[in-house]
Amino acid sequence: MRNMLTSAFLGIAAAALITVPAFAIDSDIVIIHTNDTHCGIEENLGFEGVAAYEKQMKAITPYVTLVDAGDAIQGAPVGTLSEGGYIVSMMNEAGYDFAIPGNHEFDYGMSRFLGLSSQLDCGYYSCNLVKGPSKQQVFKPYKMINYDDVAVAYVGVTTPESITKSNPTNFQSGTGQYVYSLCEDGDGTALYSQVQEAVDAARAEGATFVILVGHLGNEGVTEHWTSRSVIAHTNGIDAVIDGHSHETLVERVPNKDGLLIPLAQTGTKFANIGKITITPSKQIKTELVSNVTDENGKPAKDSEMEELIAKIKSQYEASLKTVLGRTNVKLTANDPDTGLRAVRKAETNLGDFCADAYRTLLGADIGIMNGGGIRGSIDAGDITYEDALNVYPFGNMACMIEATGQQIKDSLEMAARFYPEENGGFIQTSGLTYTIDSSVSSSVQTDERSNFAGVAGEYRVKDILVDGKPIDLEKTYTVASHNYWLKSGGDGMSMFVGCPVVRDDVMVDVDTITTYILEHLGGAVDTGYTDLRGQGRITIK
Repeated sequence: MRNMLTSAFLGIAAAALITVPAFAIDSDIVIIHTNDTHCGIEENLGFEGVAAYEKQMKAITPYVTLVDAGDAIQGAPVGTLSEGGYIVSMMNEAGYDFAIPGNHEFDYGMSRFLGLSSQLDCGYYSCNLVKGPSKQQVFKPYKMINYDDVAVAYVGVTTPESITKSNPTNFQSGTGQYVYSLCEDGDGTALYSQVQEAVDAARAEGATFVILVGHLGNEGVTEHWTSRSVIAHTNGIDAVIDGHSHETLVERVPNKDGLLIPLAQTGTKFANIGKITITPSKQIKTELVSNVTDENGKPAKDSEMEELIAKIKSQYEASLKTVLGRTNVKLTANDPDTGLRAVRKAETNLGDFCADAYRTLLGADIGIMNGGGIRGSIDAGDITYEDALNVYPFGNMACMIEATGQQIKDSLEMAARFYPEENGGFIQTSGLTYTIDSSVSSSVQTDERSNFAGVAGEYRVKDILVDGKPIDLEKTYTVASHNYWLKSGGDGMSMFVGCPVVRDDVMVDVDTITTYILEHLGGAVDTGYTDLRGQGRITIK
């Protein structure tokens, strides 16, 4: 059987020899992992490829475990229309053994997520999601799985950025008080301590190995909450499975004791499958699997998973094909040269379009849109309901506030603080242009929840023009966007919280796309959006 497998690997990029208590197994322990699949059920390897690969591994060794590192249930219509339920069904079919919540698991509200956690056969685990003044853990911090006489503990950890990277109201009471916490603070100490406590408890229970399954990330993430920072401030962890930043990486990172710990992340939407192997000789190897093929060299797909996906799709697919409008140009969230995601650090024509729709439909001075809220591109041709939901899967509501020029300038500075790294809070604009001077280091200050708290030095953002005129920092402008930013302070945009709301819950975000096209563009997108890089509203020095 081993010779029949023709799976192509990116290659082993990290391996560690770990000194552990004596044990005896005669086969590899294989840990298959996914992260940030974002409802990409048939994209790249898809759920069919994961299920097929799991069966291939089980034909080789009896010790196989399937793990997900978060952001599985949100990101496409299949998730939006079922509030994550369809994805949970597919995860159950695949046979996941361990899962953690990413920030987007909370997008349908805490009550819905807690309901989904009881539907997922393996349940969710997270050592740092706590509730109330007593900081009671909402989920178990780890799960112990025994492979004969070898015990492996899987410890879950969820990024504290979830407080602002999902809707902050999901963690609050009806009166705006925070009920839930993810051990957020200003320097990471609370998170490190919570992780270390879980690791130590697992070791005390008899864990031979400890695998940290985190939704933490590195690029564009608050520095003290990155997976590299957590590794650097803890010990007792043997390998780390990561998510959140959509990176493709396999590397080794020094821990608190100077030991090199394998760290892996698979990208997004099943671009790769992660594989950790614990060998009978006590080695830990990490790698990424980019292709899964059958004995005939064709892409391997699990037939039972295919049947389930087909059944689920039949329940909603017809409505998704409803034509809502047309575009004669491609509206892109990606770089036209590389095809990589660009809307989180550069202007694109889809970013312009989205901001224009908010400003025009609500009659505002300025329209703004977060790059992280634009989840897909729209090809030239008819625009369907599915296309609209692929761009806006969150169900945010359009609204308009009054904000001062200073608050607007602060929001732009907050959005530009990570450049040239990606930032979900990067601002696409309408009615406003600005320049980012990347030679100026960011001096944005944030509070313990990564909310904007001020700027300590020179602003990176310069030459801000509103309707072609320099912004007046004392003047009040009307700003159109969605409730996630303007009312809830998502992405740390706390400068907007409490601003007067002059138009509230006007329409759901997907409707802004079609209403703008039908009522203001004559039924088709064309002139004004032909340049994929936008109209020159954002200049980078």
